[in-house]
Formats: sequence, structure tokens, C-alpha cells
Amino acid sequence: MVAAECVPFAKVGGLGDVLGALPRALERLGVSVTVAIPRYGSIDLGKFGFEPYPVPGSGRASIGLESIPYDVHRGKLPGSSVDVFLIGNDRFFDRTGIYLDNATGKDYPDQADRWIFFQRATMEFFKNVQPAPDILHCHDHQTGLLPAYLRRFYRTDQSFAGTRCMFTIHNMGYQGLFPRDVVLRAGFNDAEFYPASPFEFYGMINFMKVGIVYADLINTVSPTYAREIQERNEFGYGLEGVLRERRDVLIGILNGIDDELWNPATDRLIPATYTKSNLAGKLENKKALLKKYELDQSQLDWPVLAMISRIDVQKGFDLVVSVLDYLLSKNLYFALLGSGNKETEIYLRSTVERRREKAGIRFEFDNGSAHLVEAGADIFLMPSKYEPCGLNQMYSLRYGTVPVVRKTGGLADTVREYDPETVEGTGFVFEKYDPAEFRTAIDRALALWPQRDRWRRLMANGMSLDLSWRESATKYVQAYEHLRKM
Repeated sequence: MVAAECVPFAKVGGLGDVLGALPRALERLGVSVTVAIPRYGSIDLGKFGFEPYPVPGSGRASIGLESIPYDVHRGKLPGSSVDVFLIGNDRFFDRTGIYLDNATGKDYPDQADRWIFFQRATMEFFKNVQPAPDILHCHDHQTGLLPAYLRRFYRTDQSFAGTRCMFTIHNMGYQGLFPRDVVLRAGFNDAEFYPASPFEFYGMINFMKVGIVYADLINTVSPTYAREIQERNEFGYGLEGVLRERRDVLIGILNGIDDELWNPATDRLIPATYTKSNLAGKLENKKALLKKYELDQSQLDWPVLAMISRIDVQKGFDLVVSVLDYLLSKNLYFALLGSGNKETEIYLRSTVERRREKAGIRFEFDNGSAHLVEAGADIFLMPSKYEPCGLNQMYSLRYGTVPVVRKTGGLADTVREYDPETVEGTGFVFEKYDPAEFRTAIDRALALWPQRDRWRRLMANGMSLDLSWRESATKYVQAYEHLRKM
């Protein structure tokens, strides 16, 4: 597996969680897995036990006419025997940010070169490591050139003769768009850059498009999202036609969650553990959450509505802005953990300051706070404009925190509308991307909240689900077996 992130070494979003959990789940099913990510300067090599690894071959990778050295460190994914290789060069990866320059909040100017180098160095490294991989499993646009490199440059190499390539799309909204000259720097011929070619996308090179065109098998992280990205530009971001052309090799496999790390019965990051049969600890976590956010703790019968999210339009924050004053006029608490768009942050801060006793925001992210929010909140809001899979709604279900979600992508695949007649269902769902529909879905949750027996049944419905990687990992094994027969 090749990716830009892997928990616990480097994480920005859900991609890191997947790379930290899926390999371990696959290993338990008998699959031998190796992971390769960049050696970021932020990774504490000593803390994680990484050691220098001999670089076979020339130890160099090409970007255009440059031949640049790379180094390799090897460690293990915690709780497993999965090898993790860090592919390094300080020029590209000894920086404080993974994707963005912390000083500007924007992409690094040499972003294309960073990912070209990582991919070419990775291919050179694995060319000389035995045994060669049966499957090269690439994740998102930062590895989108690898399927083309495998087919175009390495297929005749004995090491890769039997290797097949799988490309996983985690988010179509980030495609890796760069100027035309990057085609040459990536090692391809400029003559291949013409309208509708694998390398051309509205006058730019699109790394994700390259991966989609050249991969032997494509998947994305939920069945619904696999369908959505072929149907409309809203989800496919201009690549819906390319995806439809490859629909015969496009599948959706829902992400799971690490149910050892995310388990309210054993979680060491929360003040009090609890189970679906003994929810007493949930109240203690609620008290701790209100205290952390410096909110009035005198109304414990009020529900806590919470969000953990990147503050971005994709995550539905225009809907949040539209309904927040309405929500804060009610008897409830609101807690947000996250950061992102600065203008939206300013608006949210000004709104919250007017309701300081019942609303709090922490414009940051840390793992301990995330666990506390999931364990201490009563209702979790995810009004995403699109959501390839989503993990927080699954964490919420696991922790008995009832999700309110938009019916899109993985949210549609994991949360079922509560039915008051049958008392079945796991949350509250709205379909149209509209503030009124979002508000109505929240109102349905708030209306049920005082009915304590029904609410506890709703919590138990979610906590009873198997959201682990077991079933999803089995589907990946089936996909790998299919690839090996191709």
C-alpha cells in the first residue's frame, strides 16, 4: 500500500485512519501487507522505532532531468508485523505541513515535484526488494501516477511482471491538478498531452485521472459514493465520464473503523468507560466535555450537539451557519472541534460568543479531544455536501452518540432513519442539501430526546452494529484475489 498518510505516523484526514487500520485487518486474514509513505520531518523516528534501511539499486529517483537521492527507514505498524517503509528526502518532506504550507495555508509551490519524487522513489525501491508485490495498492491522487508507471515503465521489469494495481479514491474533491509542464517532469512524453488523453484535463495534468485510467481495478470507500461519482459533476468533479468508461472495474467498499481504538468499553482517552448495557459512564463524559468547553453544567438534561470536522463547504458548514442561531435559541449545548476556513471560523466564533454559556468551539484537533467529544456528546451533526465514506458517524454510532446526517456517500450506507413505529434505525437522515431540511432532521432528534427509553433504544441500535474492518477487509481480499487472476 502506498499513500501520503498513515496513523499513527502522519495524519490529516480519514486516509490516515484507513492506512493505520486496514493493513492490520488484512494481516489477520492472512495477507502479507507492506506500507510506504513519505518520511515527513514531523515523524519521530525514535519514538516509533524506525531504523535506516539499506537502499538497493542506485537509490535515486528522477524528476525531469534531475536524479535525486532517496533514503529509506523501516518500522512496524503498531500491533502488527506490517512493515512500514518511509521514503525520504529532506528537500521535499522535511517540513511542518504534510499537504499545506503552515505559513500560508496553501499548497507548497513544488507540490507536483514532491509527489512525483515519492512515487518514482517508491517504484525504484520496490523494484529491488524481494519478493516483489503481487498487488500495488495506491491511495488517492498523491499516488495516481503509480498505475501508469507500473504499466508504462516497469511492466517489462522482472520484479513487476506479475504485479497488478488497485487505485482507491478517498475523495474526488482533491485530484492533483498541475500545469502541463509537469507531464515532462513526471517522465512522460509531452506528445501524450492532448484533449481527452489520460494526462489532459482542461489544459492541466490530473494525477487522479491518470490513476483511474491506468489502474487494473478502481475502488472508492462506499458503495453509494461509487455510484454518485459516476452520475453527476457535483460528486465526480469533472471525471464522471472517465469513471463511467471504467465502470466495469469500479467497485465500492465501505471503510470500517478500528474498533479496538474506538471502543467506549475500553477507551483510555475518556474519563469513564461504558457499554450499551451500562451507560452510566456516558453522563460522566458529558460532564467532562462541558467542563473542557467551559460551558454551564447545570442543565445536564439538555442534549449536547457536537461536530468534529474540517471547517469547509464540503462538510456542510454553510448549513451549520444557517441554522446555528436557531439551534442556540433552544435548550441544548453545542460543541465543535475542528479548524479550516478562516472566514467561517470568525462567524462561528462571533455567534458562539453571544451564547457562551451553552456553546463552545475549539479551533484545533487532537485525538484525546476527539474521543471525549464522541463519548460526551448526545447528538452528532454531519450535514456533508458529499461524504465519500465518513468515519465520525461510525465513531458516533459506536459511542451511542446519535448521528444526524445528510443522505450521501458513506453516510447513506451507515445511518438509517429512526422509525418511531418499529423503534428501528440508528439516527436521523435528510436528503436535500437545504438548511430547512437539516433543521427539520435536528428537530426530529430533539423531539425524541425527552423520551428516555426510546432514546436509549436508539443508542443501543447504533452501539450494536459491527462497524469494524472485518467485513470490509474480507471484500478487499476478494478484490485482490480477482486482480491476481487478471
